Amino acid sequence: MSAHLPPPALSLMGQVRCKVGPVVSLGPAPHGERRYVAIEGGRAEGPELAGDIVDGGVDWQIARPDGALDIAAHYVIRTADGGLVEVQSHGLRHGPPEVLARLARGEPVDPADYFFRTLMRFTTGHPAWLQLNKVMAIASGRREARLVMLDVWRIG
Repeated sequence: MSAHLPPPALSLMGQVRCKVGPVVSLGPAPHGERRYVAIEGGRAEGPELAGDIVDGGVDWQIARPDGALDIAAHYVIRTADGGLVEVQSHGLRHGPPEVLARLARGEPVDPADYFFRTLMRFTTGHPAWLQLNKVMAIASGRREARLVMLDVWRIG
């Protein structure tokens, strides 16, 4: 049996701050309540990820019977040099029922009180940002009433 490889290194790419609309429910579905949240702009700031979030993205969600929330966000960042970067973010949020109820009401909640992580991939054709096409990232998230904040880390 061989030794384990070292864990991947993480390096900070930046912080994404998405302005979001209210939750819209499509009702019960086979795996839980199907719903979505419109992404209404925002900003990405950091050494490897910077620009404005284009209005029109969507965060698709399934509120599962076990209390967890499956997340599949899809949006675009417009960089200062005119590049367009597609972001696909698949995640999971869960925590104690009373904490999730406070989040649902839009109350402030310490992000240490719940789990919110996403796996992120990027796609672009802009020459200055082509390196993002080869990046896998993980983000730690925080949800506020009308804002989602993600600290994004490149997986090395």
